[in-house]
Amino acid sequence: MEQSSVDKIECYGCGALVEIIAGQPHKYIGATQGCWELYGQILAKEYGEYNYPEHTHRLTVDIYAIQHPGQPSKQSIQSVNIHLISLYCVLVKNLSGKDATKIIGMVLRNNPSFEWLEPPIPNGQITVIDVLKATYQEKHETMVQEWTEDVFGCWYSKHRQTIEKIVNDNT
Repeated sequence: MEQSSVDKIECYGCGALVEIIAGQPHKYIGATQGCWELYGQILAKEYGEYNYPEHTHRLTVDIYAIQHPGQPSKQSIQSVNIHLISLYCVLVKNLSGKDATKIIGMVLRNNPSFEWLEPPIPNGQITVIDVLKATYQEKHETMVQEWTEDVFGCWYSKHRQTIEKIVNDNT
């Protein structure tokens, strides 16, 4: 059996085995360059292919951010909290993306003191690699939904009270 000559590394955010790519990591998203590159391919697919629903793209952005929380810093703490609020509004409260954005705005206007939320272990089993395997739009949308439920479920089971408190205290 022929082995690939491409060196791989485990992404420190999601655990996916991805290509080692040189470059500067994102300022606060905790992903290897190889994983970040795959995420960019998903975004290009969602932006470039006609009729991808806004809902799917919103889930992709939110779920990638919480699956790659980075290290504690003001930006990473706010990022994870805001993306969790967005997912909570859409998945638990069944709000539209526009309504979730309004809730996020209300929360941010109240200048809450976000805290570092320790990532769950595991932080989901589905990764960008699984989503990229989708060969047509409906399968892509299904994979994004499954990815979202998988990863958000891990976070929500660990931080449910905190997420609900932030939303309820600031809206």
